[in-house]
Amino acid sequence: MNLKPTGTLVLTRRDVAALLTIDECTSAVERAFKLYGEGKTKPPGVLGVHAGDGGFHIKAGILNLDRPYFAAKVNANFPQNSTRFGLPLIQGVIVLCDAENGSPLAVMDSIEITIQRTGAATAVAAKYLARRDSQILTICGCGNQGRVSLKALHNLFSFTEVFAFDRDHSQSETFAGELSGETTVKVIPTSDLEEAIRKSDVIVTCTPSKQFFIKDAWVRPGTFIAAVGADSEDKQELEPILLSRSKIVVDIVEQAASIGELHHSIDLGLMTRNDVYGELGEIVARRKSGRSSPDEIIIFDSTGMALQDVIVAAAVYEKAVSNGLGQLIDFGGANVKVDQVSAA
Repeated sequence: MNLKPTGTLVLTRRDVAALLTIDECTSAVERAFKLYGEGKTKPPGVLGVHAGDGGFHIKAGILNLDRPYFAAKVNANFPQNSTRFGLPLIQGVIVLCDAENGSPLAVMDSIEITIQRTGAATAVAAKYLARRDSQILTICGCGNQGRVSLKALHNLFSFTEVFAFDRDHSQSETFAGELSGETTVKVIPTSDLEEAIRKSDVIVTCTPSKQFFIKDAWVRPGTFIAAVGADSEDKQELEPILLSRSKIVVDIVEQAASIGELHHSIDLGLMTRNDVYGELGEIVARRKSGRSSPDEIIIFDSTGMALQDVIVAAAVYEKAVSNGLGQLIDFGGANVKVDQVSAA
């Protein structure tokens, strides 16, 4: 593919959404985990900075695909944005560069990519770690992340029921009404989280909670849990003792031990890094097995790997160039120039 537009391509959230499907995203994310598990990538990096009622994190990495790409994502995460300012909880941008010469290829909105690649990681983990006969799913957190998680998982499992739980029950009711229409599964809003968890085969937690709300005693043998919400050291969704009696798979061990659910169990002396079964990339690359027993409780501690952003941003960029979508800006010229993109 000969991609040589002159300048840096600027893509809005609407552009990204038009170019990216959850199936494409899931395939790309699975490939990124496989490359990482095979040792074919450089370790990604992460930096977090606290700010008032929220914080910022920077995630960066390099992948050699059809060409070498570098991407750095700067995301702001402010849980009170909706009520205080009418803004999204997560906002940010991704800068995509040619990793051979450093040229800035694109600057794109990060919201859609973050939502989709996170849901895609949940689906990839479930593909390798959940029981294939799983029938009941509970989604905790009925925002954008909950929606895309259900859509991604719906393509892999024949769920008979999905329970939707949110601290704001009106959110779970809206979620259930809309997703029941968009999928073929019955989505049930619930305010009784314990009852839903006790029935569930698969659980996804994607909330900004700072106090655990999933209790160890509720989780039955054979359950798969994708713990998505904890992406900073002050966030928590699962009771720490639950992790200590489960098989733990993480995206990156050091990240999970610093900012994921895992770090709470480590801080309490219930676990060490050595108690982690493995990284998802090792399992996707077949270097470690996934589920070994129908009775295992398996938790995927998902903190977000930068390589997910790199591979999805690269895919979006390539499709944008091929489809003539977005605007080109010449940041390096004497005068800033804005043009419509055209494929070379």
